[in-house]
Amino acid sequence: MASGAELTGRRVVLVVTGGIAAYKSAELTRLLVKQGAEVQVVMTEGAKAFITPLTFQALSGKPVRDSLLDPAAEMGMGHIELARWGEVILVAPATADVIAKVSAGLADDLFSTIALARRCPLVLAPAMNQAMWSNPVTQANVSRLQKLDSQIHIWGPDDGDQACGDIGPGRMLEPQVICDQMVAFLAEDKPLHGKRVVITAGPTRERIDPVRFISNDSSGKMGYALAQAFVNCGAEVVLVSGPVNINTPAGVELHGVESAAEMLESATQAVAEGCDIFVATAAVADYRPASAAEQKVKKSADAMTIELVKNPDILSEVAALEHPPFCVGFAAETQKVVEYAQQKLSRKKLKMVIANDVSRSDIGFNSDHNAVTIVTHDKVEPVPKLNKQDLAEDLVKHIIADYEKTL
Repeated sequence: MASGAELTGRRVVLVVTGGIAAYKSAELTRLLVKQGAEVQVVMTEGAKAFITPLTFQALSGKPVRDSLLDPAAEMGMGHIELARWGEVILVAPATADVIAKVSAGLADDLFSTIALARRCPLVLAPAMNQAMWSNPVTQANVSRLQKLDSQIHIWGPDDGDQACGDIGPGRMLEPQVICDQMVAFLAEDKPLHGKRVVITAGPTRERIDPVRFISNDSSGKMGYALAQAFVNCGAEVVLVSGPVNINTPAGVELHGVESAAEMLESATQAVAEGCDIFVATAAVADYRPASAAEQKVKKSADAMTIELVKNPDILSEVAALEHPPFCVGFAAETQKVVEYAQQKLSRKKLKMVIANDVSRSDIGFNSDHNAVTIVTHDKVEPVPKLNKQDLAEDLVKHIIADYEKTL
């Protein structure tokens, strides 16, 4: 979650359109202003059926713009001035109609005229019924916009209960999520702006047969928290994740995998496409069955033997590349935590190992908290117990500091 006033002096044109999610835009306005942004709200006629302009005027401190034919504003070509004023135009909610209008290049109201006259990024936060979102026409419009203009960005939609009673993709992202993503989006002065980070997270599953597998207790929470913290620092983040039950952080590119072999393939491909920092938080299974049965293995004998073979070491393979990224490993240990971490640091030729004691029931696997020790070639630094998001932000600061020493 963004904190402080990270958008101080930044200029956001917030367009509110005619969808039930318009009520969320009031909270979004408040959050953006709290972060220090100047917010100019533009409302369509449909939006005013759901929420009043006075609400947004009170929250933004600026009169709401709602008409292309406002004589006072248009004396100075107001729609052009407004298109130039904004550093980003954020449409939340972006209905199916709005997406279609932008795709077609129409300019028949204030918003669509601003969208066509802009030179800044345009961000659309879709909000509509799940059937409307999945309709091939809407999907074609979204695809067309992304192909036509690299400055058009689609944030969302989210998946879940909808006002009409349906369940599925189409919900507008929550205001806090959009605000956090806007902080990251306007992060040109952030320490990792222009940098690409690849993170592995979660457990792997090694199949015995179609219904059984070998795995571990990793929840993926630490990796996902790190992904969010890196985004907040301006990085482009690719998250290669085993099976978990966690929402993907806004602004993170997720590559879902199951087995160690799949994670290796996906991670090495992501690194090959460009990677400055590689962080391996995933709890990769050390071994896998030599072969997986195509059908469910029936219970028969009193004992069963499964031949196991060693899995590839993803972190070692990335660190051994001719031009490796800055590699950070995690070490989940039950004894001799620092000693084993130092051995791992040296053996795998890493820049940093973050070690934790998973024998403790109050931290680590499946916990919302963790306490770790940062081990590098010149320091051993304990970090006290924190919730995983706060810990992630602290760890990213340490990673950035050490990474910058290598530049």
